[in-house]
Amino acid sequence: MDKINKLLENLKSHEALLIESFDNRKYLTSFSSSAGYLILGRNGSVFFTDSRYIEAATEQIKTCPVKLFTDFKDDVAEYLFQHGYTKVHIEAEKISVAHLNFLSKNLKHAKICSDGAVDRNLSLLREVKSEEEVSKIQKAQLIAEKAFDEILKFIKVGVSELEIAAKLENIMRLNGSEGFSFDTIAIAGKNTSMPHGVPTDYRVSHGDFVTMDYGAVFDGYRSDMTRTVAVGEVTSKQAEIYNTVLKAQETSLSILREGVKCSDADKAARDVIKNAGYGEFFGHSTGHGVGIEIHESPNLAPKSKSILKAGNVVTVEPGIYLPNEFGVRIEDFVVITESGYRNLTSSPKKLIVL
Repeated sequence: MDKINKLLENLKSHEALLIESFDNRKYLTSFSSSAGYLILGRNGSVFFTDSRYIEAATEQIKTCPVKLFTDFKDDVAEYLFQHGYTKVHIEAEKISVAHLNFLSKNLKHAKICSDGAVDRNLSLLREVKSEEEVSKIQKAQLIAEKAFDEILKFIKVGVSELEIAAKLENIMRLNGSEGFSFDTIAIAGKNTSMPHGVPTDYRVSHGDFVTMDYGAVFDGYRSDMTRTVAVGEVTSKQAEIYNTVLKAQETSLSILREGVKCSDADKAARDVIKNAGYGEFFGHSTGHGVGIEIHESPNLAPKSKSILKAGNVVTVEPGIYLPNEFGVRIEDFVVITESGYRNLTSSPKKLIVL
């Protein structure tokens, strides 16, 4: 209820929030469903869902009453009208133009407000994770780390990127993952120079780097990790790049704590790579928030205005990518504390040669 009460603090009695996106419905109700309408307001709140979910929702949702949804006009629009809501705030960042037109057509008695305030307020709330949320993220990470331990036994010369990706996902599923944080990245050889390369039928060769960026999902919360390993042997240049990235990552980690500027956390990693002569080969930000969505606020980026707060869960993932040669990325993610951080990632980071 604390989350909902914070959202309602500045609302007037005739104003309501209409929450439709999966991510925000999950955050506010702790219930997962592919469809639903969450109405929040001072005159009454309700969660509408259809017959597929009504039984489970009624049992699980404790923050507000649950009602069966059959028709938007008869249920959602009528509820808003009956409870005196003449101004409805919606998630501007989550809906299409077509859906906005649908809402305008069916909520004729109410003014629809799409100024982005709902999105901003929810983003700020979701930045700071509760202990329960961190626990779920940690459980997702433990599943991902089991997959990493197992994949090291699988990777060898002749195995394809697609096979590595499929094996990672299979292991996570077998260990309880609800799905995957995003499309699994498993790339090798020259393909590792692409930060978000897509797995292909390329087969691992002796001397290749293999980069794996992936995550598991537990009760709607996601994990995120990247490890780069080598097969057979590494050249002196590969070792230099790997150790530079590792130093950059550990340097950024070392300054993390509540009150640190996100841009400074990015700069700490970026300066190490720049001073090593590879600044032009690190193009993305150093990190981002993780939670119900794989990319949440705050971002560890050069232009970020955000300040780290205790309870933020952020990735730290610098990389160096040399076109047509190879790339390296190393990623942990951590929960920020008042005095520092707690690393949610325990998989080894020193260069592994298989």
